[in-house]
Amino acid sequence: MWIQKQLYLRARVRGFHLVTDEILQQLPELRQIRIGIMNILLQHTSASLTLNENADPAVRQDFEDYFNHTVPEKAPYYRHRDEGSDDLPAHLKSSLLGCSLLIPVSNGRLNLGTWQGIYLGEHRNHGGSRSLIITIHGE
Repeated sequence: MWIQKQLYLRARVRGFHLVTDEILQQLPELRQIRIGIMNILLQHTSASLTLNENADPAVRQDFEDYFNHTVPEKAPYYRHRDEGSDDLPAHLKSSLLGCSLLIPVSNGRLNLGTWQGIYLGEHRNHGGSRSLIITIHGE
């Protein structure tokens, strides 16, 4: 069985946000899958997806602090500046972290580790709603 669906995540402030529940609320079809795989594609070049700690919110703030330090705004060597000082750093962060995830599905649920959750990395100051394409293959 193949399922493909477009979902939308609500707009968020800049930072790292746990979005696992928001995604699952929009995917009742997942309960039909006994064994399979789910691909999530974020259709944006200034945000990212990653799996990480789902319990302590300090981890998400530490991620934001680390990436802002590693990929600073207003670096003098940036050429792409048309959309604001956060634009090129957002593209770089998106490329470093990635824009897709591949997650196993078992008995109608994502087969994540105990402390794993799906993060949306919102790298723009005003990124807006974000769209995802979900593709599930399984039986």
